[in-house]
Amino acid sequence: MRPTDHIDRFASVSALAARVYLGYKAISLAESRLGLKDAEARRSKHHTWSARSLYDLAIRRQGLLIKFGQAIGSRPDLIPDEYIAVLSRLQDQVPPKPFRLIERHIVRELGRPLAGVFTDFETTPIAAASLAQVHRARLKDHREVAVKVQYPGIWDIVQNDLRSLRFLLRILSVLERNLDFGPIIEEISRNVPLELDFINEGHNAEIIARNFASREDIIVPRIVWEYTTRRLLVMEYLDGVKITDLEGMHRLGIDPQAVAQLVTGAYCEQLFLHGMFHADPHPGNFFVRPGPKLIMLDFGLCRQLDDQFRLGYAKLVNAMLTWTPAEMVQAFHDLGFRVRRSGDPTPYLVIGRAFMQSSIPGRGYVDPDLVADANARVARAVRANPFVEIPREFLLIMRVTGLLSGLGKHLDSRVDVIGTLLPYTRAALEGAS
Repeated sequence: MRPTDHIDRFASVSALAARVYLGYKAISLAESRLGLKDAEARRSKHHTWSARSLYDLAIRRQGLLIKFGQAIGSRPDLIPDEYIAVLSRLQDQVPPKPFRLIERHIVRELGRPLAGVFTDFETTPIAAASLAQVHRARLKDHREVAVKVQYPGIWDIVQNDLRSLRFLLRILSVLERNLDFGPIIEEISRNVPLELDFINEGHNAEIIARNFASREDIIVPRIVWEYTTRRLLVMEYLDGVKITDLEGMHRLGIDPQAVAQLVTGAYCEQLFLHGMFHADPHPGNFFVRPGPKLIMLDFGLCRQLDDQFRLGYAKLVNAMLTWTPAEMVQAFHDLGFRVRRSGDPTPYLVIGRAFMQSSIPGRGYVDPDLVADANARVARAVRANPFVEIPREFLLIMRVTGLLSGLGKHLDSRVDVIGTLLPYTRAALEGAS
């Protein structure tokens, strides 16, 4: 990117962030000081404007802005409907790059023309996302494959976006002192380079596949290593119905509740038993087949927990689910959480209570009203006694939990969260004893 492109990109992001923030601030001030009567209607209108503006900017600029929009569009449990209606399109409706550019990139990575490897290569991609797009093709040995191609120049764009986000979030933390996005942006900074390394993604896929080898209801595509590079990933082509396509599932006789249970169980198994987990469960990465069977895709963002953290997390969740406060506080300490006044357990207890509220039997996703109430209580407790250390593994797990909650909302999940989690936490702890 040219220096002028960097400046132009930063200016576009900054201007939109300012207009969104100031718009909400103006409505809140008018409501509290002037008694504005139609505040909710104005917020809804501003939601829609903000969502459309972010969508348009993400489509024009792409890079991390797409990932940011995808994250927002994957949280119908927390984010207003106006945002979901617009930004959910970023899961699978991102405009692709022209094929002439993509073909040049593939040929450069392969070191030979497409005809030297493929008998057929579809020029229209089957998926396009923030960092890459995917094409369906057929190898000379007749295997059907999906070819994931990293966008040319994406590394430079991502680095520029990270610098812009860091700057803007520092400003936001000054304006809103109760918000600290520092740990989140640092986690993104660590994760993105891994997502841009397709060799790493291929190895992650194979580890997840081995861990689920005994299960026929979890499917991971096989990697074709002879044609895979850091910027080109060739893998087995798998078809299915997108996990949020409820009509498609019904046509195939697939019960969305069974799918919700399957996803919940799969993540419990990864987090509490395997330690290795797929950390990007947005809807575009999951497809289903009758059974139901779950197809998992896109393993660029995965995390391997060491046994100490895995078991510590199992102890924490088990203590929350059974509401044993002393054990829960100790588990927080053992995992590496630290608050400014170490003798005050209040922040830990408030977080534990918030977790329990979100795990009410018969609803497999977080209720927005409960979240708002819980967040307010957590914010008050943390302001009174701030966290000074939070393990970065926990931040990623919370991201996964949030995305799964959003997916549960799409599926109208009725999974008994407590009844599903407890056998896994107990199995993890019994296996360690």
